[in-house]
Amino acid sequence: MNIGTIAAFVLYMALMLGIGVYFFSKSKNISDYFLGGRQLGSWVTALSAQASDMSGWLLMGLPAAAYMSGISAGWIAIGLGVGTYLNWKIVASRLRRYTEVSGDSITIPEYLQNRFQSKSTVVRSICAVIIFVFFLIYTASAFNAGATLFEHLFGWDYTMALTVGAVIIIAYTFLGGFFAVCWTDFIQGMMMFVAIVVVPIVAMVQTPGFSVALLEDLGGQGFLSMVRGPEGSVPMTTIISSLAWGLGYFGMPHILTRFMAIKSSDLIKKSRIIAMVWVAISLTAAVAVGVFGHAYLSSIGVAYESSKAAEVVFMDLVTRLTPGFIAGVLLSAIMAAVMSTADSQLLVTASAVSNDFYKALFRKNASDKELMWVSRGAVIAIAVVAYIIALDPNNSVMGLVSYAWAGFGAAFGPVILLSLFWKRMTLTGAVAGMVSGGVTVLIWESLKLEAATGLYSLVPGFAIALALVIVVSLLTKAPSEEVVSQFEAVKKTELA
Repeated sequence: MNIGTIAAFVLYMALMLGIGVYFFSKSKNISDYFLGGRQLGSWVTALSAQASDMSGWLLMGLPAAAYMSGISAGWIAIGLGVGTYLNWKIVASRLRRYTEVSGDSITIPEYLQNRFQSKSTVVRSICAVIIFVFFLIYTASAFNAGATLFEHLFGWDYTMALTVGAVIIIAYTFLGGFFAVCWTDFIQGMMMFVAIVVVPIVAMVQTPGFSVALLEDLGGQGFLSMVRGPEGSVPMTTIISSLAWGLGYFGMPHILTRFMAIKSSDLIKKSRIIAMVWVAISLTAAVAVGVFGHAYLSSIGVAYESSKAAEVVFMDLVTRLTPGFIAGVLLSAIMAAVMSTADSQLLVTASAVSNDFYKALFRKNASDKELMWVSRGAVIAIAVVAYIIALDPNNSVMGLVSYAWAGFGAAFGPVILLSLFWKRMTLTGAVAGMVSGGVTVLIWESLKLEAATGLYSLVPGFAIALALVIVVSLLTKAPSEEVVSQFEAVKKTELA
């Protein structure tokens, strides 16, 4: 391995750990550790939200899909782009206001309990279990992506590569909490953006004989059509399933907490613009990596036989086309994508364990200092379990991400949306929606029903959860006058 590449990696890792150490003393209470004291600015909110959202699949999973099927993989990108916009447009501001009004809630489970002014901790416990289960899978996908990177670059054994990446992520999440996570995600978001834009341009320029004729040839093979891929016409169920990825945004705790942490809801419009520019360009470039990567690698006789194998296409292009130190910087972007997602997921899961399980059920009077150390212990425990899941090198980054994305989108998406915009919703309806959505995804994925039906598990999961929230809410006692008054108060603050 080129010494310049190694130097770039070492500098990057040192910077990330340095940020964690710096913010260790900045997290003075539980609100600081989980929400940064609600003091995030527009740029940090926007880029940390999108960096934690996209994960390693932006530079590995999506380019691999485009490598195999061409720009028809872009249906997922379109779904994600629309979902990102709607999440920022209709959810962000009201969630920021509602969580502050409803007892200054610092986690999604706490918000749902306070939203219905319930003394029962049932809803928080159910939320905590859902977060724990699906974030284990999500965090495992990030660990898997990091291991694949180190394995590919340094020739390390998979287990060793996995261990090194996991230890680094755990260290700075353990130390710095939300501040460290958001500031590292901000930096990592910038790195991801530059890398994903530069690589397809370099691949296009370096492809021998790149011309209109080559593009026509790619088009003839189905690589430049949204409705026809190399294997033939794209089924309508595939298009629907790909677009449905956008529904997942409404239920992603690690993204929703960014909305809750912004300094003021007045800053959300600026954050939305920043986020949409980042997302639109990054997703387009990720598809371009796969398509132009296919053209370049084919020209030199290199081919991948499966989507799993093709997940190294970005790395392969970088190592073949750029010199040592620059290659190290660009490849650090993959680790940036991995870390920006894993740290956010570990922190949200730790908050659910400490604030919504430990405090709610066992230590109602626990001090902030005690909860912070419980959270740090939870970070380690959760990471160990995710590490065990990731030990299987045959796991696909895209497969693990799609599983977890569907789980959160179905379990929390309908509940969050209706809790913000429907005052007749009840706590029982919320519980019914969360349980039915999460269970539907687990059953759909376990029985591999996507292969039989062509539908992504998020589609039936979201639909069933949405229906049950509405039906059960209408069949149960209407919310109290206090709950309705709080709902109306939030609406008035939004109109003021």
